[in-house]
Amino acid sequence: IPLLKLTRVCFVQIVLSRIGSRLNFPPHGKMAATSTPTLPSFLGIGSILSQSPISRRRGSLNFRRIGRVSSSVSCDYSCFEVSFSYFLFLSILESSEGSISLIPFSFQVRNVRYRPPGTELDLLNDVSFSLPEKSFGLIFGQSGSGKTTLLQLLAGLNKPTSGTIGIQRYNSDGSRNSDSPKPLPPERVGIVFQFPERYFVADTILEEVTFGWPRQKSSLQVREQLVSQLQTAINWVGLNGISLDKDPHSLSGGYKCRLALAIQLVQVPDLLILDEPLAGLDWKARADVVKLLKHLKKELTVLVVSHDLKEFTSLVDHSWRMQMGGFLQKELLPL
Repeated sequence: IPLLKLTRVCFVQIVLSRIGSRLNFPPHGKMAATSTPTLPSFLGIGSILSQSPISRRRGSLNFRRIGRVSSSVSCDYSCFEVSFSYFLFLSILESSEGSISLIPFSFQVRNVRYRPPGTELDLLNDVSFSLPEKSFGLIFGQSGSGKTTLLQLLAGLNKPTSGTIGIQRYNSDGSRNSDSPKPLPPERVGIVFQFPERYFVADTILEEVTFGWPRQKSSLQVREQLVSQLQTAINWVGLNGISLDKDPHSLSGGYKCRLALAIQLVQVPDLLILDEPLAGLDWKARADVVKLLKHLKKELTVLVVSHDLKEFTSLVDHSWRMQMGGFLQKELLPL
């Protein structure tokens, strides 16, 4: 075996063993001695078991970390009905290796209208915009105008009453790859909500970033990919110098935001959405988050909703104002 490959395998095994010891899973190849059948260890890696109260709790969970949410999700995120979907999770892992495509694309929102079920009021009206790959978009406007509602649609929390949300790919000559955009799969969107610490569920950073990982056996290739993507995400957001044994709630506001970003970046999303990422942060933390987003902009397509316009001026490639009544129009940031 080439030395580089051997070194990589050894590193993966060490990391997997560390994660397994922190999550108290049985050794590789062994089953827990219990009258209730348990799933085999995932080389020591796994999600919190389904019997655990943490996986059953009703709380503010970031659904993107575990793959699927039932249709009873409320718009205020206060009572997520979380259910694990391992096949979906594995499909994310298998597809993410090729997620960084050489084929240029853009996100297309066309004539989207949204009216909550059982009401007669449209929260979004004929919303259309396009966000090219690896660009930074910013939506601003008054509170209650429909900005967060739009993010919910992009993330798959709700479905538009009419209109389409998708990915338009292009050929090397700039022509469209197809006549109409392909649907945007919700699992390919990462979203960080305002005050992300409200969605933390674990006692350590390590358990937080691995919460929702599949608990069944899988191939070494998938396990390597998981650990590799986790290490990349941690490096991207600057958490590599922080002890993984720390309580995530003990972190500063800026590092809580970094942790929430790392959780989303493990899946290498096609679109990263942030809702008011600077809310509640002091000046230093705000500067750190902006610097981090400047780095991520080189690798990902980012869409931010924020009232804080000054800090993002140097990053923004495209900006839109959401008018009251849910009308979106392209507009330069006010100086």
